[in-house]
Amino acid sequence: MNIPFRILIGAASLIVIGSIAFGAYQYAENQRVVSRLMSLESQMAAIAAALQTSSTVSEESKQQLQEIANRGGVIARSQEDLLTSTVEKASPAVVSIVISRDVALLEVKYVNPFGDDPYFRDIGYRVPVFRQVGTRPQQVGAGTGFLIRSDGYILTNRHVVDDERAEYTALLSNGDQKTAQVVYRDDAHDIAVLKIDGNGYSTIPLGSSSGLKLGQTVVAIGNALGEYSNSVSVGIISGLNRTIEAQDERGRVEVLENVVQTDAAINRGNSGGPLLDLSGNAVGVNVAVDRGGSNIAFAIPIDTIKSIIDRVLP
Repeated sequence: MNIPFRILIGAASLIVIGSIAFGAYQYAENQRVVSRLMSLESQMAAIAAALQTSSTVSEESKQQLQEIANRGGVIARSQEDLLTSTVEKASPAVVSIVISRDVALLEVKYVNPFGDDPYFRDIGYRVPVFRQVGTRPQQVGAGTGFLIRSDGYILTNRHVVDDERAEYTALLSNGDQKTAQVVYRDDAHDIAVLKIDGNGYSTIPLGSSSGLKLGQTVVAIGNALGEYSNSVSVGIISGLNRTIEAQDERGRVEVLENVVQTDAAINRGNSGGPLLDLSGNAVGVNVAVDRGGSNIAFAIPIDTIKSIIDRVLP
C-alpha cells in the first residue's frame, strides 16, 4: 500500500541538529522550572495553612493566604494531565483518510506462443498470459486529516488527496466511514479540504502559530503507517520559520517556506494530521520528515492556513 508522505531533501544538517539540541535543552530547563515552581507553591500553601491558625494575622491577610493555599492552574496540574486532556479533546476530530482506486482485475490464461503455426501448434507447449477481465476497488494509500467545522469540513495535506481519479473515505474515531469529496487543493501550501455529509461533528479549534516558542510542548495525532489510527506522539518545537525542499513518493519536489520544526514522531500516514498545543488547538498541519535525521519533522503553520480557509470555505 502506498502511503502519501513527504521527506526532506537537501543540506542544512548542522542547522537542523543544532535546533534539536537547543530544543532538548530548553525542554529540560522548562521541566526543572515547572518542578521548582510546584515545590515552591506547595511550601507556600503549607505556610498559608499554618498562618491561618495564628491569632496575630489580620482577616485581610488570612483571605490573601487562603487564595494562595487554594491556587490551582497550570502549575499545579502535572504535564501528564495536560497531555491526556489535550488528546482526549482532540482525538474525536482526527480522521483517517483511506485512498482507493479501481485496479485491474487480471486472469491467467495459458496459450501456445506459436499461435496457429502448423509446425508447432500441437507440441503442447503453453506459456502464461495475463489479461484484464475488469476492475475492482482497492485501498492504495492512507493519510490523516482533522475536522475543522462541525458540518463536515476536513483539513489535510494536498499530497494526501492529489489523485483526482481516486476515491476518498474518512474513517472517523467512532468507526464510522464517510465518503469524502475534495473541495479544495492548494499546491502552493500543500493543503486540501474535504467534505463529508452530516453535522454535529467534533472539531479541533485552529489556534495561532505566531506565538510558538522553542521548547514548547506539542502533540501530534495521526494514522501512523496507515494502520494505527489516532496514534499520539509528544515533542517540542525545535525550530521556526524553516524553508525546506520536500519530496513525495513519486519524486516530485516542492519548496515549503516558514514551516515549523518539531521532534514529535511523525510517521508515514501522519501527513495531514494536527500538531497541537497543550490547549488542544491546532498550531500546524504535519507535512514532512527528514529521512536522514532522527526526530526531525515539519508542520505547516496554522496561521498560513487560516487565511486560506477563511477565503475558500462557504
